[in-house]
Amino acid sequence: MGNQSEQSPASNASKQSTMIEVDPRIYLAAERTFLAWIRTGLALLGFGFVVERFGLFLAEIDAAGSALKLPSNGFSIPLGTILIWLGIVVLLVSAVRHHRYIQAIDRNEFRRAFGSAFAFSIAIVLSIFAMVMSAYLLKLL
Repeated sequence: MGNQSEQSPASNASKQSTMIEVDPRIYLAAERTFLAWIRTGLALLGFGFVVERFGLFLAEIDAAGSALKLPSNGFSIPLGTILIWLGIVVLLVSAVRHHRYIQAIDRNEFRRAFGSAFAFSIAIVLSIFAMVMSAYLLKLL
């Protein structure tokens, strides 16, 4: 009996180390992050749609023979389309990242691979778009 009591605490310790209970706040934080990325993707889709439609609106006014001197609309349609595709990419990548993140939490193998490189790349791309758009608008003045 003394031998069984010595093995019991060791086996209990090994069971506890393999079955670590994950705090539910970690899952909720992952869900909030995923929802924030969904909002970002939808905002990019909406903004791209507005930019693209604005170019078509300018083309319609120009075609109607308006007395207004309107700039060419050749810039807004490609930019709007690119923003729409960027929104689609953000939605797809965020879904994949969220799925991998939850799997890593479940396996208790959370890694640093879920860093902020994706967020930085989106911020850089949007900053470049903003600079191009502002340069274009300054050219119109």
